[in-house]
Amino acid sequence: MFIDVAKIHVKAGKGGDGAVAWRREKYEPSGGPYGGDGGDGGSIILMADEGIRTLMDFRYKRVYKGENGENGRTKLQYGKKGQDIILKVPVGTLVKDEATGKVIVDLKEKNQTYVIAKGGKGGRGNAKFATATRQAPGFAEAGTKGQERDIILELKLLADVGLIGFPNVGKSTLLSIVSAAKPKIANYHFTTLKPNLGVVRVDEGKSFVIADIPGLIEGASQGAGLGHDFLKHIERTRVLVHVIDAAGSEGRDPVEDFYKINEELSQYNQKLSEKPQIIVANKIDLPGSEEGLKALKEEFEPKGYKIYPISAATKKGIDELKYAIWDIVENADTPYETFDEEFVEPEKPDEDTIIVKYEGGKYIVEGSFIERLLYSTYFDDIDSLRYFQDTLRKKGVVEKLEKLGIKEGDSVFICDHEFEFFD
Repeated sequence: MFIDVAKIHVKAGKGGDGAVAWRREKYEPSGGPYGGDGGDGGSIILMADEGIRTLMDFRYKRVYKGENGENGRTKLQYGKKGQDIILKVPVGTLVKDEATGKVIVDLKEKNQTYVIAKGGKGGRGNAKFATATRQAPGFAEAGTKGQERDIILELKLLADVGLIGFPNVGKSTLLSIVSAAKPKIANYHFTTLKPNLGVVRVDEGKSFVIADIPGLIEGASQGAGLGHDFLKHIERTRVLVHVIDAAGSEGRDPVEDFYKINEELSQYNQKLSEKPQIIVANKIDLPGSEEGLKALKEEFEPKGYKIYPISAATKKGIDELKYAIWDIVENADTPYETFDEEFVEPEKPDEDTIIVKYEGGKYIVEGSFIERLLYSTYFDDIDSLRYFQDTLRKKGVVEKLEKLGIKEGDSVFICDHEFEFFD
């Protein structure tokens, strides 16, 4: 097995701004605030899907953005909520925060969902700020930003497909063609000392993991050669692709090779012989392959085996083989294993964060709540300005500044905007 990893950036949608509007009906001479709230921004949601087997698609697209919420409208109409984005990942995907390396969630269950980036809240319209003493508020609230983060998706891949066959039949070459794997390839036995794995992409949302199992020899089920080491890897696969040298280029008989390999499999574990298995007749570009292919078809097609003639050297028949393997993998009913490690969920951003500090000779006020308040304030509107000042007092900002030693006339930097302090 190996780890399939993808790094992606997710950014949820911003909440829509609240509207400033007034009643203009014919029989409402006094008017009144009439602005609706903004819609919430769209979230980014991860969903575990049994139909997805690798993280291959996340290598083609790495940035995902949720839709922004619509701004509020007049007549107390709410803005439309931004559309969520659902990212489907394989069951067993581990999600980590790139900044901390901590595990956020382990998506173990089928159809399990997790909101990885929450959409921003829609701002309130001016109608929500009307009070008995402030009957015509000329301001509304800005929507909050959506969460944004870099995450790492990790999947412990167990090979869906195992390439089996005698040494030098072309398994490593086939693996290098159908996937991005770069196995060591040479013409001697036991070139492959451990399974090489690669991801094969058939189409969008269609990919599988393929393993080049080390070449079998007779007696492997008793531990000869690499014996039990590689047979353990075969146990976990969904489909076996039996690669046979149709040309018999090393003096072996293709039909006999098939029976010898399957005898070793059944002696090790009877269940291995029950796995779906297709026959790949390789090296059809070499002399003598026609006779070998004919013999394979006469022997095994009546027994229900599908035979795929290919040439790993010329790539003939490769595409048809890939689609055939995918069809079997998709319909194979095999449990999917997942990570079982513990995880620590990172702290979620606090939407009410307020930071008051004296740094570098400056009084600084910042934080998500203050930023939202600042951008919701209309400084040429007396009611809006008064609301801004009252909120700073209620939240203890003025008190904290005074404890830090601020004096009347000193500058205060609120989210990089400079203000003069008056008590």
